[in-house]
Amino acid sequence: MSIIKKTLFLFLVTSVLSTNVFSQEVKKIGKYKDWETIVFIDGENKVCFAQSVPVLQAPKKNPRDARLFVSFRPNDKVSDEVSITSGYEYNNQNSIIATSGKSKYKFDIAQENFAWISENKVEKKMIKTLKKGSRIMVTGYNKSGSQTIDHYSLLGFTKAYNSAKKNCS
Repeated sequence: MSIIKKTLFLFLVTSVLSTNVFSQEVKKIGKYKDWETIVFIDGENKVCFAQSVPVLQAPKKNPRDARLFVSFRPNDKVSDEVSITSGYEYNNQNSIIATSGKSKYKFDIAQENFAWISENKVEKKMIKTLKKGSRIMVTGYNKSGSQTIDHYSLLGFTKAYNSAKKNCS
């Protein structure tokens, strides 16, 4: 996916997460344990995503607005797009890695405070891991090089994912 589309998605997610969205329609479809499904409609454009916030963050003394997303954008023919924000601008010198059990996934595109996996094949593999696992840990580094670790529960992921996929099919 091109950086332009990723930038547009960044703007879209930022708009969805802010409370100042007036011309667009945001619907919270459902809450499934630790995950939720949201549908964002702006004119004829529709984005559906499953999202979660960390159940545990390190370091504890510095709480951040972190989220893990799986998105569907039918107008752009995008499905199963995995993205992350750790609540700060990423350091491009270090990798952003998600780990669940023995599975590791590298977010190889980082722009400001969002990161993506560039290959849809890897995203689909990660989604299978998210469906089977109980927890995933995301390790990132801020601009000063300090490491953060966010632990996400996967309870409710499959239902939230299926709901997002259904609402954008």
